[in-house]
Amino acid sequence: MSKPDSPVEDFRHALAATLRAMGHVDEFELSYTADKPSSSASAARVPQPPRGMPAREVAEARGWADSFALKRRYHDAAAHMSAQPAAGAARDVFNAVELARYEAIGANGMPGTAQNLDAMVTARTRVDAITRARDFDEVPLATAVGLIVRERLTGAAVPEQARTGVDLVRDWVEERAGARLDDLSALLDDQQAFGRLARNVLRDLELEGPEEDEETESTEPDQDEGEDPDQDDGDEGEDEDNPAGQDSALDTRTEDSDGEPQEGEQDAEMDFDDLSEAEMGDEADEGMQPFRPNMQWTDLPSTFDYHAYTQEFDEVLGADELCDAEELTRLRSYLDQQLTSLQGVVAKLANKLQRKLMAQQNRAWDFDQEEGLLDAARLARIITNPTQSLSYKVERDTNFRDTVVTLLIDNSGSMRGRPISIAAICADILARTLERCGVKTEILGFTTRAWKGGSSREKWLKEDRPEQPGRLNDLRHIVYKTADAPWRRARKNLGLMMREGLLKENIDGEALLWAHNRLIGRPEDRRILMVISDGAPVDDSTLSVNSGNYLEMHLRQVIDWIETRSPVELIAIGIGHDVTRYYERAVTIMDAEQLGGTMVEQLAQLFEDQGPLRKRAA
Repeated sequence: MSKPDSPVEDFRHALAATLRAMGHVDEFELSYTADKPSSSASAARVPQPPRGMPAREVAEARGWADSFALKRRYHDAAAHMSAQPAAGAARDVFNAVELARYEAIGANGMPGTAQNLDAMVTARTRVDAITRARDFDEVPLATAVGLIVRERLTGAAVPEQARTGVDLVRDWVEERAGARLDDLSALLDDQQAFGRLARNVLRDLELEGPEEDEETESTEPDQDEGEDPDQDDGDEGEDEDNPAGQDSALDTRTEDSDGEPQEGEQDAEMDFDDLSEAEMGDEADEGMQPFRPNMQWTDLPSTFDYHAYTQEFDEVLGADELCDAEELTRLRSYLDQQLTSLQGVVAKLANKLQRKLMAQQNRAWDFDQEEGLLDAARLARIITNPTQSLSYKVERDTNFRDTVVTLLIDNSGSMRGRPISIAAICADILARTLERCGVKTEILGFTTRAWKGGSSREKWLKEDRPEQPGRLNDLRHIVYKTADAPWRRARKNLGLMMREGLLKENIDGEALLWAHNRLIGRPEDRRILMVISDGAPVDDSTLSVNSGNYLEMHLRQVIDWIETRSPVELIAIGIGHDVTRYYERAVTIMDAEQLGGTMVEQLAQLFEDQGPLRKRAA
């Protein structure tokens, strides 16, 4: 007699069947995760309810599944992509409104679905920056507008924890766009018409200029290879995004951009859903997920001048300065426990890299030479035939040059959870492997000291908010391992990446320059800089008072300078985010667990090349 399924297993089977039925698809794989919920065109991951099956967690899991099913059925990713505005606050609000649209279709038609979505939206909002907003400027506009639209389309009240934030902007939104918001419900089943009206709402809110042409705006970003409709969908998932914790209208822009940047509708969905992962992502208070712009690149204006408002609060610290030895030991132990299974896989790959490097470093000889060192294998021949002259050997020159590798790891909030854990363990194993091969390795991290500007912003506010202040946050650059430090002494430091509250925002351009300048000062013949990141630079404080692509423009300038003029070889790995648009030599992975193999492969290719990348003509 077969063992009956547990209640959890029964729930899983029922939820998967319901998702397929609601989505009108025959094949749709449903799995469960303790991390962030996400979906693609043919698969979804939702939170795993505890064994006791508490009602709230069950309803939340159903809500996520229902949202993914409704998106699959009622959301046209291609149409969404063609209608969306350029990246920025306008796109975030547009995505949030579209998310509210297709969820409202299900909520209005199915009372049970409405209850599930209520539970999910409450959970999604619980980790959103809107819950911490105390004045108008702190409210993530995409989250607020999305909740107001949802309220109009379904009659569902704004979740209690978000009411204060929504009320801060409600009168402003109603005054400018209330009439058009009332008209949205009549177009609920027509995505294209709904989208056109949503664009008018954006103009009413002065998020878009009236003179901008819709098709031109939407086409440009759409051509962003990695920017899928859903990527923004993900943004639509503004709520979703936000939960990840975006702190301002800029915040909600998109963790989703972190999503998978592939081509076509499916890709779009991946991006959005990766975003939705972000939405649910670590529910800790500090989990503000940054905006990942991924804008289409054009030439930098000659007048572009990047600068910091102040550098007095920036800091470069060793891991042991941010955490005492006892806590580092505990965090390292936690890291090891998390990734026991992964360690073996990456270690095998690292061993392959080690064999390649050692093979290149092995001594090689040319035999049967007229002069050189006496070849012991030819001693018998020398005795029997002393006139034989080809009895010497000469050591070949090895072309393996003295090398140093720097691993620069993005320590931004969107890396929280499994991505940062895997990045830490892979860096650890590679450092150990390269050390065995005589290749020195430095491990660095970059983030900010605070969310939303910190001391730099406070100083700017006290000084009457000068216009165009430039970078407006306090940098925190972390040295986990110096190039000259042996791995055994720096091993514990990597556990710091597991520390709650460490990961905040990221200003990639300055971090890249910092790591580059450390390499330039090294004596090694060959210097390699590997950047591991999951998106574009993000700092809400800076982006809120400068142009929306201010940090990205600087990053592109820095990358171009390093790739064309510096002796440092630059490669990049993007986690869930297309970085090939920034870096000449780059690869994008959609699953953090691919990171170890990708790092090994990229380094192996570099060492096989045995020479610096050809620099492009300036």
